[in-house]
Amino acid sequence: MEEIKNVLTDYAEAHTSAESPILAELREYCYREMSDSAMLSGFYQGRVLSMLSHMIKPKVVLEIGTYLGYSALCFAEGLADGGKVITMDVQEATNKVARSFVARTEYADRIEFLLGQATDLIPELTETLDLVFIDADKTNYSNYFDLVIDRLRPDGFIIADNVLWSGKVLDAVKDADTQALADFSEKILADDRVENVLLPIRDGLMVIRKK
Repeated sequence: MEEIKNVLTDYAEAHTSAESPILAELREYCYREMSDSAMLSGFYQGRVLSMLSHMIKPKVVLEIGTYLGYSALCFAEGLADGGKVITMDVQEATNKVARSFVARTEYADRIEFLLGQATDLIPELTETLDLVFIDADKTNYSNYFDLVIDRLRPDGFIIADNVLWSGKVLDAVKDADTQALADFSEKILADDRVENVLLPIRDGLMVIRKK
């Protein structure tokens, strides 16, 4: 992943509040041990997600794509009293790492792990959602949106990661993932149930509010 990075983003990161020690440890573990470490939200994006969670104060967060649990912990920082994060993933090995780090935090009883295909798991949810984070297989972004929009409360939020896809969304000829992300962005823009802002943070964060 080619993230947005320059001297100004370096300055922004240098003037952003620090992450918790456990998040720093998890991030360092990821960069040291994982060949696919670009999948981690990372320090700056993680602080953005935490800040948005503090602003929204969600009771229920749904995360589609757990990876190592870094973003789930960021969202947990801003939960309303009694709130929870439901996080879904298909990879058992990375899920095991995520569970081990979360178990060492004050949020251990507020993060619920579900292992399986999100397209199968989402229809089984009974909770009303306040915040949804989409950060999984790109070809299913539009499907995930369709599955969660009616479960999301009015004035609830969806945040979609990687919507700039290293700038490949500008390519004239697009591969399947890139085309799916471009189609997703057009779909959101045309949906009168929501409004959105696409933030050029890291690999692109789209923040969507349900009207």
